[in-house]
Amino acid sequence: MKVAIIGSGTMGSGIAQVAATAGCEVKIFDTNQDALSKSKSSLENTLSKLVEKGKIQEIEINRIQSNISFANSLSELSHSDLVIEAIIENLEIKKKLFSDLENYVAPDTILASNTSSLSIASIASACKNASRVIGIHFFNPAPLMQLVEVIPAVQTSEEVLQKSVQIISDWKKVVAVAKDTPGFIVNRVARPFYSESLRIYDEGVADFATIDWALKTIGGFKMGPFELMDMIGHDVNYIVTETVFTAFYFDPKFKPSFTQKRLLEAGFFGRKSGRGFYDYSNNTVTSSAVEMPIEDKEKAQQIFERVIVMLINEAADALYLNIASAKDIDNAMTKGVNYPKGLLAWADELGINWCVEKLDELYNEYHEDRYRCSPILRRMNRENKTFF
Repeated sequence: MKVAIIGSGTMGSGIAQVAATAGCEVKIFDTNQDALSKSKSSLENTLSKLVEKGKIQEIEINRIQSNISFANSLSELSHSDLVIEAIIENLEIKKKLFSDLENYVAPDTILASNTSSLSIASIASACKNASRVIGIHFFNPAPLMQLVEVIPAVQTSEEVLQKSVQIISDWKKVVAVAKDTPGFIVNRVARPFYSESLRIYDEGVADFATIDWALKTIGGFKMGPFELMDMIGHDVNYIVTETVFTAFYFDPKFKPSFTQKRLLEAGFFGRKSGRGFYDYSNNTVTSSAVEMPIEDKEKAQQIFERVIVMLINEAADALYLNIASAKDIDNAMTKGVNYPKGLLAWADELGINWCVEKLDELYNEYHEDRYRCSPILRRMNRENKTFF
């Protein structure tokens, strides 16, 4: 199979590695020759490290590298069976690219976007044959993260959807099919991990380190929300939050925090800039990376319960609104962002009745629509049902 990757950055190079490892002939396209050279060097270093760690054999490097070539003209992609773009998150730029691609590729070439939050239907609208456009969203780093969200637009044909699912499955990835809605599965369902933790901080309930400690120690998350936002970068995480909030017609569930906005405005992006919620200057990290004792265990438990029930509520709402199946939602969160458990399975474990009561408790205290309980949770509670 012949695959073209447009964009030679970290994500594009990672997707190319995945496809080449699976035996595909891959061409990485970029208009910037320096970027292509950097991509080639980066791939060589990555593969060499895999050999050093015993992950692959030396002979595998030659096989994978022989499957990858580089291009700086769209005409060189004419024989591609699948094109995946991994460029800047700008709708107009993506639409122009897809429109241009149709002048070079075959009529049955699948055109896919790796966008994390933009409308696939909008991107597809730029094409004469919109039925061959689909979302194929990898997570960073693409070679390591198991999940890939596959998102058909309203224009996408069933044949293109099934072919795309089969291709990604053949690449040994876990596929979650999602409806074309803002944030798809992961970037929608994960919002409360950040937003509710920020809300807890904004209310003065606890500081960053305490909240991180609570969610790691009690919840079993590998990273706390503030550590994770600093690692992702506020120039990315805040923008996704703001995009989802706007796209959902300013639903208060997705409301951004001024605390994070001010960091973005100050240029404190997190680890990449040396300062975010925590200070990373001089290679010293004043963060919850060091476990800290908490005298008030009850407060830590309350923090965990408040965040986890909001996550569960969002996962339940995604199921209620047919964004994805229960299995795909839980797979998305465990395989896409390394949650310790699937959120719907977690709801079954904690008890649907507990979830409903906890959400109602929050709503009764705040009288804010962000704490409204998903109808599916209420229905399941009445009928004494579980997700699995």
